[in-house]
Amino acid sequence: MSATTSMSSSTSPSSASPTPTSPVQDRPKLKRRAPDDKRSVLFDEPGPKARRKIAVANTIAAIIFIVLIVLVLRRLANPPQGQNQLSWSLWDPALNWDAWRDFYLPGLLSTVKASILAVIGSVVFGIIFGIGRLLDFAPIRWLSSIIVEFCRAVPVLLFMIFLWQAFAALGFSDNSAFLAVTWGLILYNGSVVAELVRSGVGNLPHGQREAALALGMSPVRSLMSVEVPQALIAMLPALITQLVVVLKDTALGSIITYTELLQESRRLGSSYFNMLQALVVAAVIYFILSYLLSRVAEGLPSRMQKRTAGFAAEPVQAPIAILDPSNVTMIERAEERELPLSGTEPEFHDHYHGSNAVSGHWRTSHQEHGHEPRQSDSQE
Repeated sequence: MSATTSMSSSTSPSSASPTPTSPVQDRPKLKRRAPDDKRSVLFDEPGPKARRKIAVANTIAAIIFIVLIVLVLRRLANPPQGQNQLSWSLWDPALNWDAWRDFYLPGLLSTVKASILAVIGSVVFGIIFGIGRLLDFAPIRWLSSIIVEFCRAVPVLLFMIFLWQAFAALGFSDNSAFLAVTWGLILYNGSVVAELVRSGVGNLPHGQREAALALGMSPVRSLMSVEVPQALIAMLPALITQLVVVLKDTALGSIITYTELLQESRRLGSSYFNMLQALVVAAVIYFILSYLLSRVAEGLPSRMQKRTAGFAAEPVQAPIAILDPSNVTMIERAEERELPLSGTEPEFHDHYHGSNAVSGHWRTSHQEHGHEPRQSDSQE
């Protein structure tokens, strides 16, 4: 009796040992994070220690930067020689309406005019010679490659200087600086666009060209009608980024006396002896224009993806009910059937209702189902 009591007490729920759990159940569940397009894929996400180190480094760098700014401002306020550069008497001539009307706006207009013409010419130059480098005709491909590589290798400032002298010698002395700046930017940036076209076509899937050739297109027509349009759409963000380079490279025209924004700012600084203030205003204008173009280049891929992404058609589903109005088309298609032998009705219907191989009268059942024409009793 006591043994029975001890056994029942040992097996009671209160004194039972806890059930061991598997390691899989003890393992904490990991939460899947939503994909983030802005997260870099070049390295793993830093851990707690790495984040603390990064925060400390950023704090030290910010303190050093603030100290340097304070030292520079103190130096400008108390220069060893000359006037206080932070005084309003020097900033007022660089910020008033007369400065904008007589210097900044005319210089900005010349900068924008040269940039627009240079961008249009660069795109035309790049498309022509980019396609020329992709043709199968060897002389055109070699000539295009030589021109593109030469224009990429020569600095744009040298182009401007030589073209300035050449246009002046040809009798275009009034517009020689403007033509030199525009054509120098066209030659240099056009070669960059040509390389973008070539690389854009090279990065397309090979199935694009193969599909075009399978449809009967020639290689040239496939290149012009299928491959190059897709490459141009893909290179639009890089092309807008190159527009920022064109805008900033117009400042090199001040060396050959082209009256663009930098040249006009220098003239303003020489007139009022506030060169630093005038150049700071010009730098801010360049920064605003470049920032706006960069923002356009960043937002262009998402807009292009929204405009070019198509909506997938809904999959065809089986009819739910015979009287469902949404299934009328599918019912009509199901009732349609192709008749063999130019529309002749078959002697027996083509549906098989099961195997009768194990049946004793399998031949008779097979004929009753219509899979063989019934023979007459005389023939049997």
